[in-house]
Amino acid sequence: MAEAIAPTAEAAVPNGDRRKQLFKRLAIGVAIAAALWALWHFIFDAGRVSTDNAYVGADSAQVTAQVAGTVTDVRAAGTQMVHKGDILVVLDDADARLEVASAQAALRQAQQRFAQQAANAGAAQARIGASIASINQAQAQLRSANANVEKARTDLARRQSIASTGAVAGEELTAARASLETAVAARDLAAAAVAAAQANRASTSEDAAASTALVSGSTAETAPDVIAARARVDMAMLNLARTVVRAPIDGVVTNRQVQVGQRIAAGAPIMIVVPVAAAFVDANFKESQFSKIRIGQPVELTSDFYGSDVVYHGRVAGIAGGTGAAFSLIPAQNATGNWVKVVQRLPVRIALDPKELHDHPLRVGLTMEATIDTRAR
Repeated sequence: MAEAIAPTAEAAVPNGDRRKQLFKRLAIGVAIAAALWALWHFIFDAGRVSTDNAYVGADSAQVTAQVAGTVTDVRAAGTQMVHKGDILVVLDDADARLEVASAQAALRQAQQRFAQQAANAGAAQARIGASIASINQAQAQLRSANANVEKARTDLARRQSIASTGAVAGEELTAARASLETAVAARDLAAAAVAAAQANRASTSEDAAASTALVSGSTAETAPDVIAARARVDMAMLNLARTVVRAPIDGVVTNRQVQVGQRIAAGAPIMIVVPVAAAFVDANFKESQFSKIRIGQPVELTSDFYGSDVVYHGRVAGIAGGTGAAFSLIPAQNATGNWVKVVQRLPVRIALDPKELHDHPLRVGLTMEATIDTRAR
């Protein structure tokens, strides 16, 4: 009976000592957990700065019409993936084709005008030779007229010398005077012909110089009028080619603003192509986090679009020159009496791994969580 009521060894331990042992074990567990957390933080988290204020961006290409026209075909729909050079929109090219035909006709006319100018220059040179021959002929006639004058004067003088002897009749003397006057008139006429031939040669030389200047140093391909006409043909051909609007880059079509039958003006935006394969991230870090952020440091990023299982890797590509508030439409007026300090954020441009982007494409505007490893210098 006495043995049945004897206390056990565990029951013999006082309650205070058992409570101390429990607290001691709890303290050891907390210390071990704290040491493990400190070790994990030192290995994995120390020297890292993070933010969830990060967004996907891309240098999107705005597609605009370079010529005015009516839309006849739209070959790209919103959300469609296109490649550089793919046809997006086709405009009515009837007017452009007429401009090409008109410019080509003007080019042919310019070429014909140059050929005519070259022929005129050759003809003017030939006329110079003819005018020289005319001068020589007129001078020969003048010399002949001078000889006739001298002969007539000699004949008159001989008759006058013997007129007093009665050997020469009065009529013969009168005829000799008339012959001299006729010879003098013929000489004056020959002299005028020489002067006219010389003047004609001067005029012909000026015409030849003018005609030669139009074609000098040029060919049918290098003449200024021909070059200008060919430039108009090239411009017309370029405008014809621009009636077909092509994708400037690889990407996804978005914000399409054009429909078949719509009349669009030159320079009007018609859609945007987003290069999802060249996306980047702009992460807005607090100004207090920039003490160790440097360009080139590695970055790990996750997105709600794929979840935490997909981790992107990138590099710090650049740091903005100012905060968003500094460049806002209405900047903050801090020089006021009721000033409260607000921690500012500065955008950091992060370049992503192209291969990871190819495997898991992102879209502009998606939010990201970015962690920069500032231990990397």
